[in-house]
Amino acid sequence: MARRLLASTYELTVWNRSPERAKPFALLGALVAVSAAEAVEGADIVITMLADPAAVRHVISEIAPVLRPGAHLIDASTIGPGALLEVADMLPPGVTLVDAPVMGSIDRAAEGTLTLLVGGDIEPVADVLAMFGTATSCGPVGAGAALKVVLISAIVAGVTAIGEAMVAADAFGLPQDLVVQAMSHSPLAGVAARAFAEGSQFPIRLAAKDVALAIETGDLSVARAVHARLVASPQAMDDDLAQVVELIRAH
Repeated sequence: MARRLLASTYELTVWNRSPERAKPFALLGALVAVSAAEAVEGADIVITMLADPAAVRHVISEIAPVLRPGAHLIDASTIGPGALLEVADMLPPGVTLVDAPVMGSIDRAAEGTLTLLVGGDIEPVADVLAMFGTATSCGPVGAGAALKVVLISAIVAGVTAIGEAMVAADAFGLPQDLVVQAMSHSPLAGVAARAFAEGSQFPIRLAAKDVALAIETGDLSVARAVHARLVASPQAMDDDLAQVVELIRAH
């Protein structure tokens, strides 16, 4: 997403909680800040993309005091509507919050084909969001965050179900190519494409976090079972979600 902005006319300052990840952007023309507060000082638009609610709260607590009136904060993290509204309460007067979590991984981010689920007034930041992909207006602040949890928890559950379907296919002696091809021409096509995707990087640990956000909403027995599957292989938590299929097949 940062590279998309650097390829445009926007002036970009970057900061990362892991400093070494920000350094390469200096060679691409970005300013690299030494702190989150330095990164946002004087900015018209601020974008946060962080791992979980705790990380977002921590970073917002650091940047809120220096956000200028009239600034727009776009939170692209997946943290759910509850945490998003907590962020809204942390912001100083005059700062506008938009939630815009994304559907898609690093491959779609590089192509500018992400789907952005936007809560709040999209108009002031529409041009920036268009750099990343297609923005869907979902309603008031928090609506995008809510829809992201709904969609991603269903996708993760679907990928997990594909893993179990492949266990059955293996037991029947069906060739994987045959099964995958059949899935691609069925109502399972989208989920199967994600289950066997290459070039994506959505760590299992983040998928587990997202499913946990869904579980907080009620008695979701399928989501609980999926979460248990996701966390059952601690050594694979940094692997892409697609690896869940192989982990289940090997179990």
